[in-house]
Amino acid sequence: MDHDDVRWVKSSYSGGSGTECVEATFAATGTAIRDSKRPAGPRLRFAAPTWEAFLTALQADRMPPA
Repeated sequence: MDHDDVRWVKSSYSGGSGTECVEATFAATGTAIRDSKRPAGPRLRFAAPTWEAFLTALQADRMPPA
């Protein structure tokens, strides 16, 4: 996922005002996310099992309060 030729997908939950744009790219080894306004900026990378556990917790509404 370090290559610039990966396909980034904008989240359907991103705000319509252009201020909250999260993009993700997916691979067998994991997922990376970034701010679409800063494509060359930092990226968060998650191993596949970690990302799947995160999604499972979201779907089950088990996320701890911030």
